[in-house]
Amino acid sequence: MQVVSIISTKGGVGKTTTAANLGGFIADAGLRVLLLDLDVQPTLSSYFTLDVRAPGGIYEMLAFNERRIEQLVSRTAIAGLDLVLSNDDRGELNTLLLHAPDGRLRLRHLLPVFRTHYDLLLIDTQGARSVLLEMAVLASDLALSPVTPEILAARELRRGTLQLIEDIAPYRHLGIEPPPLRLLINRVHPVSSNARLVQQALRQVFLEQAGVQVLGTDVPAIEAYPRAATRGLPVHRVEYRQPAGRTAPAALDTMRTLAGELFPAWQERFALVTGRGDAGGPAMAGAHELARGRERLRALIEFALGEGWRVVRTSGGHLKFTKPGCASIYTSSTASDYRADRNARAQLRRADRQAQENGRG
Repeated sequence: MQVVSIISTKGGVGKTTTAANLGGFIADAGLRVLLLDLDVQPTLSSYFTLDVRAPGGIYEMLAFNERRIEQLVSRTAIAGLDLVLSNDDRGELNTLLLHAPDGRLRLRHLLPVFRTHYDLLLIDTQGARSVLLEMAVLASDLALSPVTPEILAARELRRGTLQLIEDIAPYRHLGIEPPPLRLLINRVHPVSSNARLVQQALRQVFLEQAGVQVLGTDVPAIEAYPRAATRGLPVHRVEYRQPAGRTAPAALDTMRTLAGELFPAWQERFALVTGRGDAGGPAMAGAHELARGRERLRALIEFALGEGWRVVRTSGGHLKFTKPGCASIYTSSTASDYRADRNARAQLRRADRQAQENGRG
């Protein structure tokens, strides 16, 4: 199991968005992913719809050394993507860990319980220097730090995040190496000359700094990311084609490139992710079973899955389409003629548009 902490001592740089979208993409590649929400503002915990909510979360894990997976791990609606919820409502964990003998190493000692169950653990952290943040870094194989292309963000990176990595260096005496740091330039506006200058400066500054690397992947500032968060979906499922006339790549291509740069051993798996229910994967197998041999119905189901809908059969034999933020839609179980198929697709598109309008409102 690889452990990656997503860190920054500055808030608002996109840590939670990065964790949700990277985790969702890698889960769609068929890998087992666990998200760990260490932020006292539990944004990641509410990003995805939960199919199963565990009775406990990060508080029970760190305060009471809870190791039972069924008590800690919630299941999201994304197959292969699980979550340990942030439930430290009163912000007690920082104080508790500050005074505990093993405080900064507690997470590192607890992680072996997950190793046989997951391929990747992504840790979302709070945007401030804290014991929890140091604990997350010390438990990690790699630290990923989003940074926006702004002068103040670049200064805070050096003053806060890089200083944190330096400050935990003495743990080398215990055989614990600080993880390498990867910098992800996030929310890049393609028409901003200032953003381009900051990008160039960051790459130049860290060109020869040991243990720090600026990733080749940039994440553009496009509306697909807030739209995906509104729907409770990973962004590659929301935008898998590049819109006409836009220079920035499709969100699917950005996430594939980012995941491949961070985890090159899994690149072949990443190449198979389509964003349309992942042809050949579990979603398409489900489409075949739901269609019961009717090709037009299967095409409709695959269309719905590709747009992020969940499709099930009701006890009466009809199909039920559900998606967070949208009203449920029921169709005939035998949408075998062209008109029925077209009407069903129109219903799904209308529901999507309505959800987007509600989100903007």
